[in-house]
Amino acid sequence: MTRKPLDKALRRALETTIVKARDIAEQAATQAVKRLGVGDAKPADYLNDEQRKLRIRLRAHSRQLGDNKDANGQQSIRKLVTEVAYEHWHRMLFARFLEQNNLLMYDEHTQLTLAECNELVQDPDVARDERERHCQSGWELAGVLASKMLPQIFRIDSPVFELELAPEHQRSLEQLVTGLDLVTFQAQDSLGWVYQFWQSKRKEEVNKSEVKIGADELSPVTQLFTEPYMVSFLLDNSLGAWWAGQRLTDSDWQHANSEQELRDKAAIPGVPLSYLRFVKDGLQNVGSADSAVANIGGKWQPASGTFDAWPKQMSELKALDPCCGSGHFLVAAFLMMVPMRMHAEGLAPPQAIDRVLSENLHGLELDQRCVELAAFAVALEAWRYPEAGGYRSLPELHLACSGLSIAAARDEWKELSRKAGKQNLSIALDWMYQTFQDAPILGSLINPRRSKAAQIAKWSELQQLMDEALSQEQNKQHSEADEDTAARINCLEAGIIAQGLAKAADLLAGQYTLVITNVPYLARGKQASKICSFSEENYPASQHDLATVFLERCLEFCSQYGTISIVTPQNWLFQKSYKRVREKIIKLESIDFLAKLGAGAFDTISGEVVKAILFTASRLNGDEKNFSSIDVSSSRSVVDKSHVLAVGDVSRFSQIKQLENPDFRIVGVDRADILPLEYFVSALHGQAAGDNTAFNRYFWEIPGGCRS
Repeated sequence: MTRKPLDKALRRALETTIVKARDIAEQAATQAVKRLGVGDAKPADYLNDEQRKLRIRLRAHSRQLGDNKDANGQQSIRKLVTEVAYEHWHRMLFARFLEQNNLLMYDEHTQLTLAECNELVQDPDVARDERERHCQSGWELAGVLASKMLPQIFRIDSPVFELELAPEHQRSLEQLVTGLDLVTFQAQDSLGWVYQFWQSKRKEEVNKSEVKIGADELSPVTQLFTEPYMVSFLLDNSLGAWWAGQRLTDSDWQHANSEQELRDKAAIPGVPLSYLRFVKDGLQNVGSADSAVANIGGKWQPASGTFDAWPKQMSELKALDPCCGSGHFLVAAFLMMVPMRMHAEGLAPPQAIDRVLSENLHGLELDQRCVELAAFAVALEAWRYPEAGGYRSLPELHLACSGLSIAAARDEWKELSRKAGKQNLSIALDWMYQTFQDAPILGSLINPRRSKAAQIAKWSELQQLMDEALSQEQNKQHSEADEDTAARINCLEAGIIAQGLAKAADLLAGQYTLVITNVPYLARGKQASKICSFSEENYPASQHDLATVFLERCLEFCSQYGTISIVTPQNWLFQKSYKRVREKIIKLESIDFLAKLGAGAFDTISGEVVKAILFTASRLNGDEKNFSSIDVSSSRSVVDKSHVLAVGDVSRFSQIKQLENPDFRIVGVDRADILPLEYFVSALHGQAAGDNTAFNRYFWEIPGGCRS
């Protein structure tokens, strides 16, 4: 099942819409939050009881998001405003996605359009629950229905959705979302672009400010949409190669005439394996798919290997994207794994979908809003998968935010555990506070397995204890808006954050068969001190760039014989500062496949800004191993690069011989007679103008230039 990417004209229209929507939504959110006096030390006299209760809840929620409260009671509202704007707009947008995919459900069996939502709101005789009865428009009802369908994405009890935006702003947002071309809601990559466009203005502001990148700036600055061909290449040459190893016979490997013949035999409906590359063993520098060189002697094998050490059953195969963004890798892996499980296990689509979601797919992300987008993207694909039956309840998705802020005092957590009467909960929460206090800036870099306490932690038990504690606290809430109520709400908000962190901790402590992601790129010189010090202490060999730090962290996520398959900048392959990283990888890991993309690999980035590679490596000793490499850096466009990746020349190089290169550079050279440039030339200094002697003058060369 293949959906087309959004074409450039519609992508530009989507970008224009999203940028306008953010401006309008943030203006509306600011007015709504200030109208309630959420940032003020005391409530205004004009507020009624319901508004006072909502104000208390919003103040507690704001502090949990990281807004600061001064000693005089005044409180920042910046992060709260950002969340209100984001949630209101995206609930509308998601409702539109659901409607256009025939998935906006009133109940389990009744599908609605926005026009029908308008009719329902105006009909007083239709039985509706309390939240639906308060809806003033069809859009608001559609948003409520979307919240019910997606409880993991929109917290149904969140105070954010009890804020009403001014009618003129609401109408403007409605016009924007209905003005989008309907093709947008069917395209393969629309949701991926949505968040990148939402962050584009903020990213530009941060880059112009030249501030060090900390928790508030990290997400917008490092967001980069991964091109579909990169995702397909990495998945085809890891998961796809494993599948080919399971599916093809010795006769296939021995007698196939071309790569395409092998692809056709390994492929199944929905999994074409268009980028899966094959080489013949025992040969160096094997040529392209159907070349005469490729057909001389030897036995075929996937260019990246067959990953024989992976589990044989898909039920045991765990995949993780630790920087999942809006879910591009997760959706692509989902669309491969579902037909694989249908074929291998004889499952119907709904069964295969449920098993893939509950057993195979896992995702982490620093930004909670990205987690929501990723969850929606995966759920949308599950519901619209052919013959899956449309909307239905799905298993709990293994997605979590690794960057949740612990702005609440530890005392509030302990108060929650005291009320629950659980001493072991108190100990666990105390450990969690210590471990995750820098989560908003470190995110998936946090490794609970480094802690002895975490190694014996039973996260499922902790989550159960949190569920019980939160349930007790919710039942105790009083109706009056007094100080006790405020304290209970603060405690409840802290507990909800703790509950989310317990889920994140479980995923962060896990180990996975395949770790696949596009790592965040950020040079050390641009990083806030907290990131620098953490990297220096925990990843000294790779500390010079966040991307390389994440490369090491991805290897830590791997189970024994597990594999990383990542998009990363190419600089660590040869720059002197990464010498120790290269040595570790060459000596301790097994390089499977290296694709050099060069400049222009991202459709949205021009020039030489990012030169990326696609890198696959496994936790095996690769001393005696050859690795595959393909170089498409000379191809100028994304279309050309993607084509050459599928059919271009694949070379094979000895991994251990890379240690013979200066500074252990991974350059794909085995021949000792090829000497580096330093053997032939010397440089007196770095880059400089070559015509200084013609145009520069010294003061003593100017007549009368030196006078006492």
